[in-house]
Amino acid sequence: MGLAPAPSGPASAPESERTGPGHAHWLHVAREAADDLATDAAVRDQAGKAPFDEVSRLREAGLLTLLVPAELGGGGGDWTTAYAAIREIAAADGAIGQLLGCHYFLSWSAGFLAERPALADRIALQSATEQWCWGGGLAPREAPPRLTRTADGQVLDGRQSYPTGVLVADRLAVRAVRSDTGEPVAVVVDPAGLGVVVDGDADTFGQRLAAGGSAEFDAVPVADDDVLGSLSADEDVLTPPAALASPVGRLVSVQLRLGMAEGVLAEAREYSRSARVPWHQAGPAGTPRDLHALTAYGELTVLTRAASALTDQALHAVHTGLARGEELSYEEYAEISVLAAMADAAASRAAQESTARALEIVGARSASARLGFDRFWRNARTQTLYEPVADRLRDVGDYFLNGAHPAFALPV
Repeated sequence: MGLAPAPSGPASAPESERTGPGHAHWLHVAREAADDLATDAAVRDQAGKAPFDEVSRLREAGLLTLLVPAELGGGGGDWTTAYAAIREIAAADGAIGQLLGCHYFLSWSAGFLAERPALADRIALQSATEQWCWGGGLAPREAPPRLTRTADGQVLDGRQSYPTGVLVADRLAVRAVRSDTGEPVAVVVDPAGLGVVVDGDADTFGQRLAAGGSAEFDAVPVADDDVLGSLSADEDVLTPPAALASPVGRLVSVQLRLGMAEGVLAEAREYSRSARVPWHQAGPAGTPRDLHALTAYGELTVLTRAASALTDQALHAVHTGLARGEELSYEEYAEISVLAAMADAAASRAAQESTARALEIVGARSASARLGFDRFWRNARTQTLYEPVADRLRDVGDYFLNGAHPAFALPV
């Protein structure tokens, strides 16, 4: 789908240690799903319906359970493979790429947050068995819902808005605070459960199919096993391996943005090639002989490939950090986090430049709603507004100048 195939990234685990189908299989599945989504992407974007059908396509392809260990009924994939899948899907449909990326991160969150391995395994098993789609988010945004212990157990009260997955989720991952201590915790909530009301009030100009909205919680019963663990950024609580959730989540956004950049360039290229102008003529704007178009394609290709190369470095660093486990140090975590921030900044620029300038390359014809070129710009701009690149650049600059460790930050 994209300008170039999603990178293979660092080597996956040896075949003897892997029980799933493997990276090549899932990349093929993701590309087939992306091709399917691309056929009606513009039409679906204009309709703006909640993406139940799109989630069904991902579910039928087996992509929702890719990260679940094979012994628990999942695809047995690793993050290298999940990132490649996100990028392929995002090249075809940025909103569905965001939906899939959010699902991967939130469904995986139980593994790094759950204080008991048995709890993480139980959630992963149920998620795979029932083919859950996850939505919501764990980033601090507005005042979070409050988790209160009563004589009968725990209840959740409050309201939260989310950019992704709320309207189609089988489970929500919710950031809440304990009423007695103020500690932030991650809570799993069934959106169809008692006391939960979901509202599709996001109304964004882009990422219309990311299923954003809000959820209101009115005395929602919460079992002890539905509280995954602490979200505290205090180093006395947050170990370096757990802190890796921050760069892991950051690279979800990176792959999403790179996919958007590659997707719009691929579509613009195909449109330019279809303008059948004899090669001995200069040709109108956007055709293969337009010198301004050639220069623009060259600049955007360099920009996107450079961001991709930096992303490969960050991928390798994250892969190494995850493999080190409990031996990972805070300094190593900081270096990994800064690399992810650098990749995020580069991918953000590539996505914004490519999706905006592709319209200029195609020219006035790109204003046609039928062609749907505008959806790439709207999607990229909406996604980058939720996660401003300036925050990442400050992290990089503070680390370079002062050696400051980036703050623990989860994606929206």
